[in-house]
Amino acid sequence: MAKEKILIIEDEKDIVKMLDYNLKKEGFKALSANNGEDGLDIARKENPDLILLDLMLPEMDGLEVCKAVKNDTKTAHIPIIILTAKAQEADKIVGLELGADDYMTKPFSPRELIARIKAVLRRLKEKDKLPEALKIGDVTIDFSKIMVAIKDKPIELTSKEFELLKILIKAKGRVLSRDYLLDTIWGFDQALEIQTRTVDVHITTLRKKLKNESKRIVTVKNYGYRFELDSDEN
Repeated sequence: MAKEKILIIEDEKDIVKMLDYNLKKEGFKALSANNGEDGLDIARKENPDLILLDLMLPEMDGLEVCKAVKNDTKTAHIPIIILTAKAQEADKIVGLELGADDYMTKPFSPRELIARIKAVLRRLKEKDKLPEALKIGDVTIDFSKIMVAIKDKPIELTSKEFELLKILIKAKGRVLSRDYLLDTIWGFDQALEIQTRTVDVHITTLRKKLKNESKRIVTVKNYGYRFELDSDEN
């Protein structure tokens, strides 16, 4: 089972060292950056499962980083826990309003922080969990049986087409880049050997098989794709 990746964006070396030690002890994979620009770059490239973000960063402060993460379709889904020496209520409110998931004031207990990380990741998994079966328009998808039907008539999808449909639905309307789809479905090693054009080819065949519901797979020019759900399905 792959380790969950936690990105630490913090400029105090002692805190980074302490966080790195405690995260690895709990089975997480720790990444780190000592400034906001590098942190954003790592977040976009590594797609971490959670970000620990200090507010008092050089050049680009943590609130700017938080805003940039949440405004970028590549990183908007990543949960953020803010770590800061600031105790003012205003900073906490601004951070949460920008999309942060939790907030801890330094000094903090490593055990409490680990507990909060696990709680945030657990809530995210529950939120993203798909039902065993789902009906979207004329399409019925049984995720447990890996079956798809249109107006109750089964259609045959390849394993990659099914995974593509599943990940697009799971994104709940978020735009997913071709690179992200390629890496997630085909895997990093294979993604190095094949081109993003592969994603477009699979999208084309998937649309043909979905027939009237093919319009739900929306192309976002020069970026990727999103799956359009009805308002009551979000």
